[in-house]
Amino acid sequence: MRLSKAISEKILKICIEKNITPNKLASICCLTQSTVQNLINGKSRNPKLLTIIRICEGLNIDLKDFFDDELFAMIERED
Repeated sequence: MRLSKAISEKILKICIEKNITPNKLASICCLTQSTVQNLINGKSRNPKLLTIIRICEGLNIDLKDFFDDELFAMIERED
């Protein structure tokens, strides 16, 4: 699986677990709606770590917990 796809799936998973929409996630994390939508839609092929950190901070989760998921076990390089 590509990293961008794993991040997309993880964000959607978090939204379902927290019962929030992607737009609400953007608001909570001080990100633009387009940034979150681009992550979810896979348009952001190489998301910045700072963006993921903002998502984690907004949701009060550790960065390590974000990446501690089977989704990230077999990441393919995208270069």
